Amino acid sequence: MTREEFEELVAEALDRIPPELTRLMDNVAVFVEDEPPAQDPELLGLYEGTPLTERGEWYAGVLPDRITIYLGPTLRMCASREDVVAETEITVVHEIAHHFGIDDARLHALGYG
Repeated sequence: MTREEFEELVAEALDRIPPELTRLMDNVAVFVEDEPPAQDPELLGLYEGTPLTERGEWYAGVLPDRITIYLGPTLRMCASREDVVAETEITVVHEIAHHFGIDDARLHALGYG
């Protein structure tokens, strides 16, 4: 799978997020990178920023939160295109959930671990 095809899968996963949730997303950008940081080579996605649940009056004039979805580890762990599609959607939802302040324990309980 090419990077362009993977980027399209990420875009499609974002398009499947219900509009009532995407309207609530604030100051966040989504990126695709080939590989995660060397210290975590199996990382599929990463949320960096301040979750909506932790923002207060002080939150102004800051750079956007960043969601990064990693191509390499996703392709290495998946056996088929269908697996890549499913894993990409799970990863996108997982990272967006962090933007909303949902922690890993809750995501695992919901099946987005």
